[in-house]
Amino acid sequence: MQIATVFLGILTVLNIILAGVVVFLERRNVSATWAWLMVLIFIPVLGFILYIIFGQNMSRRKIFKWDKHEHTYIQRAVFAQMKLIEENRSEFRNPVIQNYNDLIFLHLNNNEALYTENNSLYIFTDGHEKFETLLNDIRAAKEHVHLIYYIIRDDELGRKISTLLAEKARQGVEVRVLYDDSGSRHLSRRFKRQIEQAGGMIVPFFPGKIPLINLRVNYRNHRKLAIIDSKIGYIGGFNIGNEYLGLNQRFGYWRDTHLRIVGEAVNSLQSRFMLDWNQAAKVKISFKDYYYPTQKKHGDIGIQIVSSGPDSEWEQIKHGYIKMILSAKKYVYIQTPYLIPDESLLDALKIASLSGVDVQIMIPNKPDHPFVYWATYSNAGQLLRAGVKIFTYENGFLHAKMIVVDGKIASVGTANIDVRSFRLNFEVNAFLYHPDIAQNLATIFNTDIRLSSELTLEKYQKRSILIQTKESISRLLSPIL
Repeated sequence: MQIATVFLGILTVLNIILAGVVVFLERRNVSATWAWLMVLIFIPVLGFILYIIFGQNMSRRKIFKWDKHEHTYIQRAVFAQMKLIEENRSEFRNPVIQNYNDLIFLHLNNNEALYTENNSLYIFTDGHEKFETLLNDIRAAKEHVHLIYYIIRDDELGRKISTLLAEKARQGVEVRVLYDDSGSRHLSRRFKRQIEQAGGMIVPFFPGKIPLINLRVNYRNHRKLAIIDSKIGYIGGFNIGNEYLGLNQRFGYWRDTHLRIVGEAVNSLQSRFMLDWNQAAKVKISFKDYYYPTQKKHGDIGIQIVSSGPDSEWEQIKHGYIKMILSAKKYVYIQTPYLIPDESLLDALKIASLSGVDVQIMIPNKPDHPFVYWATYSNAGQLLRAGVKIFTYENGFLHAKMIVVDGKIASVGTANIDVRSFRLNFEVNAFLYHPDIAQNLATIFNTDIRLSSELTLEKYQKRSILIQTKESISRLLSPIL
């Protein structure tokens, strides 16, 4: 008994020392460091195992590889756009966008996100409409169908899509499907075989090299993209599964936001897909010209496709959000399923509100992850004290990731307002520069308010001791949720 006690003590000390050294050498975010140290100290041995699986730092690792000639072309175009902005020679079809030169420059500078204006788009808020349109676009495909989804279910909707993809593959259309190994862990072999036997390809992102163990499980490809014939692109929050059609009793109606883009921005979506595919697949895609056709005249909507991930030095999408919030003069509307910002974004929201900007944030009224929900509730309390208005969506589950500022600029994509999206997940957002589109999104937000309840500071302060305890624990763990 005494030997066992001594052994456990030595093991615990070694666990803390080794883990502490690893955490500090990686120079991660301070709050995340403290959160991990709590886990390591209070859950000896197991905590170290959890850190090895969930706590690795991938910052600045180059896991996506460009085609040399294609990247050179993009870099030249990026530098040319930056130079025009620096010399105040940029010309936009809509003069209102001139006021957001600095936001465009930010994304050019830290993400090589080309700005395009030859675009039109359609906004989806309902899963039935989104998937009906996507299925029709896939049916009409002549050359290729490229899909990335974090979650693909082997259910009625999933099988409908896989059957159609197999049919298109048999017709000679190039079909490539990339799914996240963690998000789609229940995807059956039968599902994959149907596509592969028809001549299509389907591969996982960051699969585990050892059965039942994946040391990269914490780094998830959370992107949801579809590119059809390099002419049509989809980006937004909907995954593939019956619950996204509102068929899950637990969640009820699924309220999300997704975009269908036609125009030059589709080339940027295509680049994102090809980089992700070439990282995951054994059979690489060459950067052929026909994947990047010259786009016809489609519209005048300004778009930048911005990606972020744990491999990057910068938190590109978060920086874009902060820049947008601090540029606001009238209002900021945000919809997010999770509200777990770090201090920088939390301060930006507080500063905007305290400066007289009407900051309104909509969150779900029900959790899909309990710890995340209570951390969200805790942050809502902080923001209420700064005058931010918080609404809980009551008509089902809110999964939209949207921000709109002053009815002039907006962003829709896959990134939630949380630490996981900013630092751990691979994400992609469309930053939109067009008053009509921004005002449409603001109208959608105000329509959703009629289906929501306001969480006032008075209501929040009346919460029970049990809820306060849940918030406190969740807030401490929020940097690593």
